[in-house]
Amino acid sequence: MESKAHLSEIHADLTNWVSELKFYKDEVKTFQTRLEEVVKQNNKHEVMAEVEHFQNQFIRQNEVIDTLKHDFKQFDNVIAANIENNPVASDHRAIALPVDLKDQHDTFLKIYNELKVEFEKFLAKTY
Repeated sequence: MESKAHLSEIHADLTNWVSELKFYKDEVKTFQTRLEEVVKQNNKHEVMAEVEHFQNQFIRQNEVIDTLKHDFKQFDNVIAANIENNPVASDHRAIALPVDLKDQHDTFLKIYNELKVEFEKFLAKTY
């Protein structure tokens, strides 16, 4: 269901989402460092299989983060163009946030948080 909000509200949401994504990207770097520490301490075959799994997941998360950041910024550019082309009462004008952007954001958060929990369990098991 498409919902409308003021341009400034959607801009604020997009800005917050991009900031969140920067945080998650930094967190993935931390996870990768932790994974390297695991490899240095324990290179058993079964551990290495899980390490490879997490390496692949972290690569994929970084790809998704980059794509989402791009998509969010593209829609933010649409908002900026809307304001530039028609600045009159732009602070009161509403626009619909594409449902897929919100869904992509929510899906990313769900999958990312599940991966984070899985990784924390792995770390607890290997330390």
